[in-house]
Formats: sequence, C-alpha cells, structure tokens
Amino acid sequence: MRAPRWKIWAGHVTLLALSAAALLPFLWMLGTSLKADAEVFSPRLQFFPARPVWENYPRALAYIPFARYALNTLLIAALSAVGVTLASSLVAYSFSRLKWPGRDAVFFLLLSTLMLPAQVTMLPVFVVFKTLGWVGTFRPLIVPAFFGSAFFIFLLRQFFMTIPQELSDAARMDGASELDIWRRVMLPLSRPALTTVALFTFMGAWNDFLGPLMYLNDDTMYTLSLGLQQFVTQHGAQWNLLMAASVVMTLPIILLWFLGQKTFVQGVTLTGVKG
Repeated sequence: MRAPRWKIWAGHVTLLALSAAALLPFLWMLGTSLKADAEVFSPRLQFFPARPVWENYPRALAYIPFARYALNTLLIAALSAVGVTLASSLVAYSFSRLKWPGRDAVFFLLLSTLMLPAQVTMLPVFVVFKTLGWVGTFRPLIVPAFFGSAFFIFLLRQFFMTIPQELSDAARMDGASELDIWRRVMLPLSRPALTTVALFTFMGAWNDFLGPLMYLNDDTMYTLSLGLQQFVTQHGAQWNLLMAASVVMTLPIILLWFLGQKTFVQGVTLTGVKG
C-alpha cells in the first residue's frame, strides 16, 4: 500500500526543515567568515555580508602555521583510521567466525567497556604514556588506534555475521588460512562497513581537541583544533578570521563525507543487529 500523497509531502517538508535547522550554524560560520569587523559586531541580524571580504581567509591562515597543523592533523587522522579499521576488523572476524572457549563472555566484557566513561580512564592512560615517555609525541594519539575500538568491533561483527558462512567454508576447503579468509573474503565483501568505520574514526581524530591538548606540548606538533584555540588566545575576538580558519578546517570533512556518502549509508543500513 502506497502512503497518501499528503503524508509523503509532509515527510519531505519535515526533513527539509530539519536539514535547514542543522545547516544554520554552518551558514552562520560561513557568513561571519566573509564579514568586515564592523559587520561582525553589528546589532542587526545578518547571515551574509553586503560585500564579502575574501581577504579574511589569507589573513586567518597567515596568523597560524596552518599548513603544518593540517599535515599533523592529517597524519594522526589517517593513521588512526587505518589502525582502527584493520584492528577492529581482525577482532570482529574472530568474534563472528571463530569458535574458541569463552568467546561470548569476552565479547560481553568488550561491550561492557562501552558503558565506561572516557573520563574514568583518562588519568591512568596518561600515567601509562608518561611512564613510557610518549608524552610530547604523536604516539599516544596513534598507537591506541591499532588496538581497535569496542564500538567498531561490535559494528563489524554484526556485519560479518550477515555474510554467508558457506563462503568461509569454501575458502577453507581450498586450503585458505583464517588470515587469508579475513583478507581475501571478508574484507572485500565488507567495504561499506569498513568505510563507515574509517570515516567515523577519521572525523573523530580530525576534530579531536582533548587528546592533543593532553599529550602535545610542542607548538610545531599542534593539530588544527589546538591551532584554532591558540588563535583565540593570541588574537582575541577576531571572530571573522576565526570563522574563516574554521571553515577551511571543516572543508576536508565535508568533502570526505560527500565522496563516501553512498558507501557510508550502505554500511549503516546493511549492518544488522543479529545476535
């Protein structure tokens, strides 16, 4: 049965209204980045300036070593995405395809860590990295990614369980090892889910502020999030320049989202909640 036309139109209007509400902060940031100093503090509500000031962008990027901070952020985000994707998929394969004593109990213990707030483990983890001599380097921000993520292990496990078991059995009959099955069978068939994991991890590492704030003490190693905070500290309430730098920082994430949108949606919709 097809829904009545008015319900379809009502659904579209509702979605458009919610999308517009979600876009308002970005539009305000974009408009402020093109305003002159007088327009920023004008009492009149105005999203976009009468005459865009494009010079705000080169001025904002000249205040901080933007290129260096962008490379630092890209290095951390890319390696974190690779590490989490590989490690989580390997562990998820073990939970979904291999049978070993205590597997379900260990999986339940893994899921229980999702209920543990990050603030609880923040200090002990810092002490560990301090003892290892890693504070002041990128290692505390990259190495933990290669041990996987509990949430993404769960996500990939659910996806792997939707892949027919017969494919793994056929590969074993052909003499493939478990690592070969994981690499040649499971990973190629799980590209939507793997893309989802990589995209979420990349976005989280790109926007991370607390991690770099805790472990980086050399301004040449700062990320973009720390660079924006440094901009506010040094130059005060120059909101048009700050918004210009924020727009440039946001553009790679927007581009990445649009490039991987189709695969990302497939990864979310195809990942079930199979037990």
